[in-house]
Amino acid sequence: MRTSNINNNINPDSSILISKMEDVVIPFSSEVPCDNNGQRMWWAFLASSMVTFFGGLFIILLWRTLKYMWTVCCHCNVKSKVRKVNGGGEGSDEKGEVPVSEVGWMTSVKDWAGVMISAQTLTGRVLVVLVFALSIGALGIYFIDSSDPIESCQNFYKDFTLQIDMAFNVFFLLYFGLRFIAANDKLWFWLEVNSVVDFFTVPPVFVSVYLNRSWLGLRFLRALRLIQFSEILQFLNILKTSNSIKLVNLCSIFISTWLTAAGFIHLVENSGDPWENFQNSQSLSYWECVYLLMVTMSTVGYGDVYAKTTLGRLFMVFFILGGLAMFARYVPEIAALILNRKKYGGSYNSTRGRKHIVVCGHITLESVSNFLKDFLHKDRDDVNVEIVFLHNISPNLELEALFKRHFTQVEFYQGSVLNPHDLARVKIESADACLILANKYCADPDAEDASNIMRVISIKNYHPKIRIITQMLQYHNKAHLLNIPSWNWKEGDDAICLAELKAGFIAQSCLAQGLSTMLANLFSMRSFIEIEEDTWQKYYLEGVANEMYTEYLSSAFVGLSFPNVCELCYVKLKLLLIAIEYKSEQRESSILINPGNHVKMQEGTLGFFIASDAKEVKRAFFYCKACHDDISDPKRIKKCGCKRPKMSIYKRMKLACCFDCGRSEQDCSCMSGSVHSNMDTLQRAYPLSSVSVHDCATTLRAFEDEHPSTLSPKKKQRNGGMRNSPNCSPKMMSRHDPLLIPGNEQIENMDMSVKRYDSTGMFHWCPSKDIEKVILTRSEASMTVLSGHVVVCIFGDVTSALVGLRNLVMPLRASNFHYHELKPIVFVGSLDYLRREWETLHNFPKVSILPGTPLSRADLRAVNINLCDMCVILSANQNNIEDTSLQDKECILASLNIKSMQFDDSIGVLQANSQGFTPPGMDRSSPDSSPVHGFVRQASVTTGANIPIITELVNDSNVQFLDQDDDDDPDTELYLTQPFACGTAFAVSVLDSLMSATYFNDNILTLIRTLVTGGATPELEGLLAEENALRGGYSTPQTLANRDRCRVAQLALYDGPFADLGDGGCYGDLFCKALKTYNMLCFGIYRLRDAHHTVPSPCTKRYVITNPPYEFELVPTDLIFCLMQFDHNAGQSRTSLSHSSHSSHSSSKKSSSVHSIPPSNRQNRSSKSRESRDKQNATRMNRMGQEKKWFTDEPENAYPRNIQIKPMSTHMTNQVNQYKSTSSLIPPIREVEDEC
Repeated sequence: MRTSNINNNINPDSSILISKMEDVVIPFSSEVPCDNNGQRMWWAFLASSMVTFFGGLFIILLWRTLKYMWTVCCHCNVKSKVRKVNGGGEGSDEKGEVPVSEVGWMTSVKDWAGVMISAQTLTGRVLVVLVFALSIGALGIYFIDSSDPIESCQNFYKDFTLQIDMAFNVFFLLYFGLRFIAANDKLWFWLEVNSVVDFFTVPPVFVSVYLNRSWLGLRFLRALRLIQFSEILQFLNILKTSNSIKLVNLCSIFISTWLTAAGFIHLVENSGDPWENFQNSQSLSYWECVYLLMVTMSTVGYGDVYAKTTLGRLFMVFFILGGLAMFARYVPEIAALILNRKKYGGSYNSTRGRKHIVVCGHITLESVSNFLKDFLHKDRDDVNVEIVFLHNISPNLELEALFKRHFTQVEFYQGSVLNPHDLARVKIESADACLILANKYCADPDAEDASNIMRVISIKNYHPKIRIITQMLQYHNKAHLLNIPSWNWKEGDDAICLAELKAGFIAQSCLAQGLSTMLANLFSMRSFIEIEEDTWQKYYLEGVANEMYTEYLSSAFVGLSFPNVCELCYVKLKLLLIAIEYKSEQRESSILINPGNHVKMQEGTLGFFIASDAKEVKRAFFYCKACHDDISDPKRIKKCGCKRPKMSIYKRMKLACCFDCGRSEQDCSCMSGSVHSNMDTLQRAYPLSSVSVHDCATTLRAFEDEHPSTLSPKKKQRNGGMRNSPNCSPKMMSRHDPLLIPGNEQIENMDMSVKRYDSTGMFHWCPSKDIEKVILTRSEASMTVLSGHVVVCIFGDVTSALVGLRNLVMPLRASNFHYHELKPIVFVGSLDYLRREWETLHNFPKVSILPGTPLSRADLRAVNINLCDMCVILSANQNNIEDTSLQDKECILASLNIKSMQFDDSIGVLQANSQGFTPPGMDRSSPDSSPVHGFVRQASVTTGANIPIITELVNDSNVQFLDQDDDDDPDTELYLTQPFACGTAFAVSVLDSLMSATYFNDNILTLIRTLVTGGATPELEGLLAEENALRGGYSTPQTLANRDRCRVAQLALYDGPFADLGDGGCYGDLFCKALKTYNMLCFGIYRLRDAHHTVPSPCTKRYVITNPPYEFELVPTDLIFCLMQFDHNAGQSRTSLSHSSHSSHSSSKKSSSVHSIPPSNRQNRSSKSRESRDKQNATRMNRMGQEKKWFTDEPENAYPRNIQIKPMSTHMTNQVNQYKSTSSLIPPIREVEDEC
């Protein structure tokens, strides 16, 4: 019970006493009636603190002085003893042993005290937290006592708060002793802030007990303990992030300074100035002082409360300088941390029944908008996924507005995937997948790939089972992902290599121009734009609306061959089936693109379709022959009642069980006994192939749709079947057993001592060549008379990042081409740059280099660019310029330079290669009996505008500069521009759609890679990661069987077996005829832009039409995209077969990579003139030198290839009469036929 009541009975003689004692310094106050004199004792409390502080400081300094003097004296004694005889050495050693043991004891005590106060043990942490808690408790007692007078009389035994404060200070005294013992430097310890706080708070408590009075004094200094608040929270593992630690530090420093200053103002204002006899005091509560300090720091100063004492005003003068600086710095920073924490901090709260994915990496307005546009496209009917973006930089206003427009499905969190705490915030362990976007425009691609690989490592380290889809810029960096133990291709992890796919798309355009545009549109989600006018845009946009989907085939297709199923789907279901997922007897899954008649449909086969909507593809799953055979409208094909009997469901359940446990049907005991006993009956009722018995996880989708809760919720692929085994993806794509292929006699007669292919059998191979042997000068290149080749114009220097030319060459050297069908490749560019790339190119045949620049017309004429099948323009200097409009300046200048060139037409029509191809199985021996005629180019190229060119662009908007005659708006999307629609421009941005396409169906990426890379396998990737070069291998039946795979070609309709359909026929009739007769699968048209208009000078540009409808009308100048089978007999005969690919720049251009007809009788009539011309050519070649060989990898027994043109049809005769006078033959080019 506090005894601070003032005694009103004051001695009446007290005033007389004071008047007589004018010289007494001790003041009198009626508020302190502890004795009859009413004296203040504040000086006693203050003196106890000052004596303790200065007394201890004096002792420490005295000890240091004595110790220093003792050390100096001992040092002198040691020097004197050294001069003496060594007899006294033992005594000195004995004396030296005593202090050694004594110092060891002190050291152990010191170490123990250090451990206790440093929170290294549980006891130490408890002690540190307890000291902080008691300090806050002592501060709370001060707040309570601040409502009483500054100095008052208190009885220790009756005042409860004084007793508690006494107990706290005793504990602080003990803790002070521990700190003193543990301190290495006692002097600095004595001057620490925490020590000063103890000096001015602990001794006054003991004085108050002795005097039975209390002085509020300097107890407010306990507020300085708040500065250690962040350390205490870190000890308790509450603060983990730097932002939270920084926020708590700022707040604790600001609040502790504020409260301490308020305590000092409260003391001096309520006490008054000592030299004024404490008469100028004013009554202010502590909280009024807190208010005064706040308005003072903020420079507001309302004037309602102010300091009256001299000490208070003097303190305010100095405090306002530091307080204003602290207020101006700390408050905005605290506000920013709090606002940012609320806006993009926190954690993701998942919605039950809804999946979410985490997107990280390069998060910008462009990358996010492109991703969301494709991911949330309306054509996807199963987008029930929330997208969580995680980035360490807060979004700008534009990106923030984009997030707000998609707020129902998109959330953003600020953080880094390298921080496990941030991964926990976005619930990465429950995410369906994690997508990592790459910066395609970075200056250092290798550094960007390294960053994304580190992101993969961090995510996999936090949760190894998470599915990751990442973008990679360089092909060689993909190998580093294989070093991550938890990286698993079979579980859905994918790496989308932009350089590999970009080069593959461009390479396929060299074989069939326009294919890059068609494939890019297929895996991108585009909305249908209807145009009423009969323009080329109308037909192009109708094809753009098609995408690639996967769906399981109905059981009605089981047992049918692939061509039959493909025709049925196209004619009746209005779906284009291009590939299936095939399951081998070893339970391995692979993708077969347009297999032959020998492949029969299995139960639960996964098909790859081209359609305009996901709902349309459901027809292949719902189709029932009994119910839908007589339905003509495909929209009426719905799920029927007789679909999938119950016993078939149990059969699929049993097969899935056997697949999971790895046992056969008879040995599996996972299912119930009743099901096991009925297996024989079910097998007889619903027979399945042996392949699907061993591998049938892909047959569960129908059962899961009908009984979602019956099977265990195992992780399954989205809209697809089981993950393709990386060990067999393209390797098992051969359509036949290699020893059972009809007409495959070349396997028996193969030369086992010659390495013609790489070790996987997927690519043509030759021994490594030195770069000096493939370098051509201008004169040598001009005398070589290149034709039907590929010219690659590359801009790069010794400092440029490598673009990966190997990925461009590999599809052009795929083993499903025969050797004589390979197009020569000529690189035109800086030799310094090409030397850096040559290490990856030296094992490919028919590759040459012309050092120079693509901007030099002399270099371009030297390589006969007017006779090339394709000119590719690439740049390795695209990302070093800040202005995006100038990133493609070199490629644009090179393209315009080529288009403005003019060429001499002295050679004429016979300088070109033959232009048609004979479908597999046709008889080449008799041209008259052959139903296929070669489609011949009418005239050679006389202007550069007709040269087939494909230009790589970095910035999409720069496409407007490629064609000067188009009317494309600069803001037009890339896929709507004329150069992209014509296949003459390609930008890496179109590959962004592969991220979302791969997430929804990872089989799409496998199919795209199989189509564009020429058959690159994970085995080959591992080999390239080890050696960075292809390894040659001897031909075996297994490796030669890998050649038996489809490739893309272009079929001409002007002449040949399909000429009757080319003039007004239906595309559907052509589709069926090509499929039934030659097993060729047609999937698009490459049409002249002005094919529907009668103009005096029609444009020679063509555009792409994807998957036309059945009744689409054909024109004679159309070129048909098709998937043709591998021709086993094309390389056997050593007759003068010629080969070339289509150069699609005019109506009279050639078709695709195909064979011409052997020479007719016309050849015999001109044999003499040809022999003399051959002799002249041979003489000229001998003069060029014996050491230089244009293609040094070719055998010495090479033979000259003479191009003979077959007589034209009547319709074309009038168009070529003017060239008959110039019917000279092309100079021979040495080539060798593939013997196997």
